[in-house]
This record gives sequence, structure tokens and C-alpha cells, in this order.
Amino acid sequence: MSSTPRLIQHAKKGDSPGWVFILPSLILIGLIGLPILALVWRSANIRIFPFAFTPSAVNALKLSLLTSTLCIFVAILTGTPLAYIQAHWSFRGKAFLDVLVDLPIVLPPSVAGIALLMAFGRQGLFGSWLNLFGISIPFTTLAVVMAQVFVSAPFLVRSARIGFTSIDPQLDEAAKVEGASNWHVFQHIMLPLASRALMTGIILSWTRALGEFGATLLFAGNLEGKTQTMPLAIYVGFEQGLGIALVLSVVLLAVSFFLLVLLRRLELQNQH
Repeated sequence: MSSTPRLIQHAKKGDSPGWVFILPSLILIGLIGLPILALVWRSANIRIFPFAFTPSAVNALKLSLLTSTLCIFVAILTGTPLAYIQAHWSFRGKAFLDVLVDLPIVLPPSVAGIALLMAFGRQGLFGSWLNLFGISIPFTTLAVVMAQVFVSAPFLVRSARIGFTSIDPQLDEAAKVEGASNWHVFQHIMLPLASRALMTGIILSWTRALGEFGATLLFAGNLEGKTQTMPLAIYVGFEQGLGIALVLSVVLLAVSFFLLVLLRRLELQNQH
């Protein structure tokens, strides 16, 4: 029995995990790191920077920041209560609800776009009803936000659900015994304890919304200044010339890198 702790201690102090682990790891690191390195190296050319200040690039950047921020507000206001329900309430059909909420995570973006069109398009299930009131959603900025919410909000819900589930149920029971209401328990106990998991979900959801392409293209179109977000501008810029595509790609890379560093710091805090 006493030899087991020694083996564990020795494993922790090992000099190397061995080439059987290092070699395949290096292959994957190369496949991920080399394209990113090439993108940064190519964009270091000062001649491409004028492309960053073209009207199309500036409009795409503004629209992406606006719509992704609105998306996050919607995801927080609707996804946090949903995650709390999934974590703490048992009811018939709960397993189906869990699968339904997680489904957009694995759906191809093109399928998401078509699904939104079938629901809210002019001839869609609900779109024809909305037309009676003069409301048309496709190919508007609202359509961009809806597409982003559809594909990104499940990341927030999933992370928040894990955070709420990890909280000791006895804290909830003790607070209610003392006379606390459900809202008081949620606001003063559950939210603070699950705040790190919720922040992780917000970051993941925001970065997913910022990089959304397929669902936005099919449901909102590619109208400059109205529905053309940065990923769509990159696609158009690549067809017209490499400069604008490189600039916008580096901007998205920088924002994503910053948010993932922030996410990593949150994870390290959770470990301590």
C-alpha cells in the first residue's frame, strides 16, 4: 500500500512523458499553430493596413461588435434562467429539453440558417403570420442577432448549467428553511457561486457569435452595413483581394485570443 503514493509522486516528478505522447502532440500543435503563425506573419506587411480603414471593413467591425453584444445580452437574460431550470428542476421531458438546447452546438451552421428560414422566413412557419403585422425578419440586422443567438446561446446555457449543478443542494434547502424565496436564493446564493461558470459561458458564447458565418449568410444575407459581419466581409474580401481578408482575420484572431486568455485565467482560478 505504501508503494502507491511513491509511484504517484515519482510520476509527477517525471522528466518527460515520452515520445509516444510528444510526437502526436507535436503534429496537432503544428496543424493548429502553423496556419495561425502564417496568418500573423503575412499580415505583418504594412501595405495591407489601409484595408483596415475601408468603409466596408469599418462597417463590418461595428456591426459584428453590435450584434454579438446584443446576442450576449439576450443569451444572459434567457439562457441563465433556462440553465437554472435544467440544473434544479425535474419534470417530464427534461432529457428531451437538454438535447434540444444542446443541438445547435453540433448542427452545421448551414442547417441552422435553413431552420431559421423555415421558421421565420416570409413563407416560414411563423414568418407568414408575422407578415400579417408587417414584420419581416430575414435579411435584417435582427436576423443577424437571431442567427447568432441560435448558434451561440447553447454554449452559455451548457456552461451555466454545469455551474448550477455543481452547487451543493443543501445550501438551497437551508436557505428555504430560513424563509428565503426562490428569487432570493437564486440572486444571492446560486448566481455568486456559479458566476465563474457563467462567465466562461459568456466568453464562449460571445466568441462563437462573433465568428458566426453560415447561419448568418443564409438567414440574414450579406448586405453591407446591414447584415455583413466580419466573417462575411472576410469571405467577400477574399474574393476581391487578400488585403481586407487578412486584416479582418487578424482582428478576429486578436479578439478571440484575448477572450480565450481570459477564459484560461478563469479556469485557473476555478482550480484554486
